[in-house]
Amino acid sequence: MDQDQGQERTQQVSDPDQAAAQLRTEIEEVRTELGDTVEALAAKTDVKARAHDKADELKRAASEKLSSAKPTGNGSGGAGAVTSGASSGLARIRTTARQNPVPTAALGALVGGFLIGRLTRREY
Repeated sequence: MDQDQGQERTQQVSDPDQAAAQLRTEIEEVRTELGDTVEALAAKTDVKARAHDKADELKRAASEKLSSAKPTGNGSGGAGAVTSGASSGLARIRTTARQNPVPTAALGALVGGFLIGRLTRREY
């Protein structure tokens, strides 16, 4: 609220008692608005509460996804959701391997060397 507006309002009222009552009402309104603003700022700066709220939100989203991926018992939907999830994961791995061929080749060489070592190991 602008200071000039408050002065204009009080000057418009000729009765001093009425002007004082009007000022008290305006002051109470400003205090209420200020209190609401302070509460909103306090909520935004409360990192622990915001983190807790975010964790609850993520838990709720994860449980919703889990319940939608569970088999329904009638043989439809659940297994398909798991299969499509696995195939999308495999597609993501393929894309990553194609984008990063050197680390993929190094990992393949490591796994291949390990398997060859295990197969050709001598038993004493």
